[in-house]
Amino acid sequence: MSTALHALRQALPSQAVPHYGADAPIIPWAYQGALLAEFARSRGLSADDWLTPCGVRPGQALSPRQCLSLLAALHRQARDVGFVLGQLSLPGHYGLASQALQQSPDLLGALRVLCQYAARLSPLLTPRLLETDTDLLLVWTDANGAPPSLQPVLVDMQMSAVVSMAQWLGGAALPWRFSFNRTAPRELSQHATYLGADLQFGCQIDAMRLPIDQARRPWPSARPGLALAQGALAQGADPQAHQRGQLAVLYDHLLSGLGDPDDPPTLERSAQRFSVSPATLKRQLAQLGTHHQAQLDQVRAHAALYLMHLQGQRGEAVARSLGFHDKSNFRRSFRRWTGMTPGML
Repeated sequence: MSTALHALRQALPSQAVPHYGADAPIIPWAYQGALLAEFARSRGLSADDWLTPCGVRPGQALSPRQCLSLLAALHRQARDVGFVLGQLSLPGHYGLASQALQQSPDLLGALRVLCQYAARLSPLLTPRLLETDTDLLLVWTDANGAPPSLQPVLVDMQMSAVVSMAQWLGGAALPWRFSFNRTAPRELSQHATYLGADLQFGCQIDAMRLPIDQARRPWPSARPGLALAQGALAQGADPQAHQRGQLAVLYDHLLSGLGDPDDPPTLERSAQRFSVSPATLKRQLAQLGTHHQAQLDQVRAHAALYLMHLQGQRGEAVARSLGFHDKSNFRRSFRRWTGMTPGML
């Protein structure tokens, strides 16, 4: 197994964690549900405008699929819903996980909390933190099958949430850089207002980047030694906070086994991870709008980008790291993943 991917795998959970499915009611209404309801009230929307058509009652625990439906309904009524909700999302009012964010000594610590307890803080989109000697990279991947039409809204929401949290708790705006896995919208004013000017579209990944020394600056409100909420979470005070969406767990599994040419990732091995048959996993992924090969291609593409951009490796070395026997096969696969060759990238 390639040692070149060691730093990338450090972003994985230290141990196998349970997953939640798209229809699991793991989101308390008082958390993200209340946030959506408050936004609807601020825009003068009635329950018939956004809540009733989704078959949801106020106060009920939400599944990721229901939460996505509600967000889509609000987006049809207000196109800026992602950015506005983002500004209100973090630290948020999500119990111990939100307290752990506020008790972090600096932004780097808060981002580690965000990634560790994403089920509470970001249940629809999974953050992944990569750290180098000079930069940090926060990558966003799907947690539980968001429809393609809603994916940009989720990315904009979570990116603006992190930007807003960092500025509020840190007391200053930071020089973030953003990349988006989509074409640039015709109007960029909202992105510039909520995120900043350093925006790059047409990339192969949704990510935000920052010099790591900026993330290590102590926050003005930091109180050394105060990490009571995180300690309580570590002791199991909120077991659901440790869970991850099914696609996030599959991503973790595929990344952990990437690069072994003698034992490549397969549908059968992934099914074993979820303790189901290959046919059942195939059906579950179809219900999430994807399939096993598409998820494997995404993980390989992200790993290739990491090795090229952050590790400075050339195509042949990247091919070896990802378990390809020859460079030409890797080049063809890379074009299939990204639409371009490694040289074009």
